[in-house]
Amino acid sequence: MCFSAEASFAGGAVISAVGVATVGKASKPLQRLFAAIPLIFGLQQFAEGVLWLTLKSGGYDRLQDAATYIFLITALVIWPVMIPLSMWLMEEAEKRKKILAGLMVTGGVLSLFYAFCLIFYDVTPQIAGFHIQYVDKFPAPLVKVAFLLYLASTIAPLFVSSIRRMWLFGTLIAISCLVTGVFYAQYLTSVWCFFAALISVVIYWILSGPRSKASQVPVECQQ
Repeated sequence: MCFSAEASFAGGAVISAVGVATVGKASKPLQRLFAAIPLIFGLQQFAEGVLWLTLKSGGYDRLQDAATYIFLITALVIWPVMIPLSMWLMEEAEKRKKILAGLMVTGGVLSLFYAFCLIFYDVTPQIAGFHIQYVDKFPAPLVKVAFLLYLASTIAPLFVSSIRRMWLFGTLIAISCLVTGVFYAQYLTSVWCFFAALISVVIYWILSGPRSKASQVPVECQQ
């Protein structure tokens, strides 16, 4: 989280609690991966809380490295695949399912790229003001292209999905990305994940509506 260790732990606790309730709202097995998203966001916030503490105190290099990579692996390797996969599992409209499959492939390639970078290039977290900045040495020519693919694999599936109410989740995530890019560009990974974590509570609302609204596919989308 982008303010302090205390805020990170508090946010992680609240979001995780919402995640537990959200998983309980999943009426179908194929909804469980989507329902688990707040839980994983909660894990991210706990990891960054630990990172805040180790960066301020020093002397806990292994714990700092573990927290750094838990956060970054989740942000860069897991989300690009998990988001389109969770949409694909719930989707019933064949045409949309094919598009989501393509976005899964894009996300998979991107996850491999980021996994390669995290293995072979250094990443140094540092506190800058009230934010954590992840300074990396990833290949610069590919980073911008990778970011565009990241947007495609993590935001586009929310608009491709025919699940009612999903458009609101996608809209909020897209707006949070825009705000983060404009005002917190240097801290994009940390701040956007914070916004996305808070927004993930919308998943509870998506799954808690009447069954016909939360999981039904419009008739025209089944054709």
